[in-house]
Amino acid sequence: MEIKKVAAIDIGSNSVRLLIVNVLENGGETAFKKSSLIRVPVRLGGNAFSEQHKIPKESIDKLVDAMAAFKHLMRANDVVHYIGCATSAMREAKNGPAIVKRIAEEAGIDISIISGNSEANMIFSSQQSQANKVGLNCVFVDVGGGSTEITIFSKGEAIAATSFNIGTIRLLNNQVEKNDWKLMKDWLKENCKTLPNFSIIGSGGNINRLSKMAQLKPGKSMSFDTLNEIVQSIKGYSMDDRMQILDLNPDRADVIVPAGEIFLTLMKWTDAKKIFVPKIGLGDGIVREVYKEYKAGKSSSLA
Repeated sequence: MEIKKVAAIDIGSNSVRLLIVNVLENGGETAFKKSSLIRVPVRLGGNAFSEQHKIPKESIDKLVDAMAAFKHLMRANDVVHYIGCATSAMREAKNGPAIVKRIAEEAGIDISIISGNSEANMIFSSQQSQANKVGLNCVFVDVGGGSTEITIFSKGEAIAATSFNIGTIRLLNNQVEKNDWKLMKDWLKENCKTLPNFSIIGSGGNINRLSKMAQLKPGKSMSFDTLNEIVQSIKGYSMDDRMQILDLNPDRADVIVPAGEIFLTLMKWTDAKKIFVPKIGLGDGIVREVYKEYKAGKSSSLA
């Protein structure tokens, strides 16, 4: 059996993540097994989505430090190849390209700012196997700080995928317009109208945490009523109590409610009664792309 380690860097609007994965090849079969996941709460979205559309120096400094740390962790883990992707916050920040250049110069890490559709497609690549487990038709929803990616599957094939500028940090900062919601609702109505009996599959850190609070067992779904009950319960707690009593991290305590409300809204619009939460996301999609590149002869220099 051949074992290699690959990694994915996901620079999101609420946090940055390093996912290191063991890739096992045995007799033509390839399996991806998570080795470690490191999450750093560098919140880039607040300023990127403001009228200035610029990430401040303090946040940039923290981001560069995190990338330097990620490089050392990848070297210590003998990672053979990685891909770094930045999403919604960096897409909108006027100084996004300058930040990418600084990360390369000071941390020695290459980052690409990807489009919303590319983000949706990468998430799709990690979720296709899950889609086949929950029925013929399903709607994948990944909720982040700056955007929501939706992929619609029918009979195991992706028939539509797109990204909307609706995310938890935007909602907290009142940066989502009525037209943004209308665009999402109309798109769902158009693309789901011919899909009978479909399920919703949710991904992202917030829905993962909500499913844990619901004590959701692997392979089981969470009902609309259960999700709504948990979200309404969390809303009744102060920020301090969400951290102390509910054991939520500070950077999770404020965004978990708007995330839940996005999922609930989508479930209402699609008349979905349940949601599956397989706990996969963008990082899982990136590592599959990383391994494709590695098999094609690419490898990363982490000197």
